[in-house]
Amino acid sequence: MAELKILVVDDEPGIRSGVSRILRNFRVSYPFMDDDFTYLLREVASGEEGIEVIEEWMPDILLLDNKLPGIQGVEVLEYVRNRNYDMVVAMITSYASLDVAVRATRNGASDFIPKPFTPQELKSSIENISKQLYLRRITSRMKQEGKKIRYQFLSVLSHELKSPLNAIEGYLKIMLEKGEGESIDNYMPMIERSVKRIQGMRNLILDLLDFTRIRFEIREDKVREVQLGAVCENALGTVQPYAIQRDVELHKEVRKEVTMMADPDDLEMICNNLLSNAVKYNRDGGRVDIVMDSDERSAVITVSDTGIGMSKEEIGMLFNEFVRIRNEQTKNILGSGLGLSIVKKVVELYKGSIDVKSSPGEGSVFTVRLPLKL
Repeated sequence: MAELKILVVDDEPGIRSGVSRILRNFRVSYPFMDDDFTYLLREVASGEEGIEVIEEWMPDILLLDNKLPGIQGVEVLEYVRNRNYDMVVAMITSYASLDVAVRATRNGASDFIPKPFTPQELKSSIENISKQLYLRRITSRMKQEGKKIRYQFLSVLSHELKSPLNAIEGYLKIMLEKGEGESIDNYMPMIERSVKRIQGMRNLILDLLDFTRIRFEIREDKVREVQLGAVCENALGTVQPYAIQRDVELHKEVRKEVTMMADPDDLEMICNNLLSNAVKYNRDGGRVDIVMDSDERSAVITVSDTGIGMSKEEIGMLFNEFVRIRNEQTKNILGSGLGLSIVKKVVELYKGSIDVKSSPGEGSVFTVRLPLKL
């Protein structure tokens, strides 16, 4: 059995005892794991005590309030990040202003659990965090352990493909047995659902191929002068069929002709993922704009949309692997949860930056800055 240590840092006794009560006998199971996750919990009431326990106990998961007596939660978060500790941090606070959320996200917080939370909300967050932690550690070990760990990583993805395959198989059996009668029209909803699930699996496989192409260093033999406008044009052509289906307009603006040193495949991964997400999470009849610009040192790619937008808590989770924003507006949108994590990894490979501005119902703006010269 795989036991994960959770440290709860909160000055409210009711919150601490509530978390411990909810998670004491909770366990998480995945088909790709030999053992279930169980949880060992400790509680402290201040940031200072939290740091002491972190050094002594080294938890796997840190549930951290921001509004604490003495040092604040974001300062504890900075402490963890500066020491590069292998733990996942989630902020549990009702005081998370936009500034706090941005600061916490920059310092490594992977989730926000707003107070008050229900037992199911807390369990769902812990389940998601546990999967993140498992995948992150598997990815790290891949550098050293080769094929064995790659096989485990692929088993995670096979789990993600299992549900749509089961659904398609069920629909096909109904059609083979003519369970809905003789008319083909009776089966059209099943056919449409099957096609949608096949599209989702195809996108997952394409994302996986991109994910496996990400390297830990830039391949110098692939680097050359690249016209960013040409890369953007190719990406627009790739996304255009999907945009037509959604009745979403695509617009390109080149404020400056940008030539930069890069691997063109890396730039295509950035543009393709940003544009496809902008279409996917848009409204029917919406609009996507991609703007290319530059300053003295950086190429600037901005992708904006008129879509459903995101809350600050959702933005905080956006770039984690296999994490998808789930709410009423996204529940029927298929995706792998890999696209934006791929973008972030490639941007970081080039020592660039990515910034997100978004509000629910008001669309999103993604801005990527990449150095013109390596």
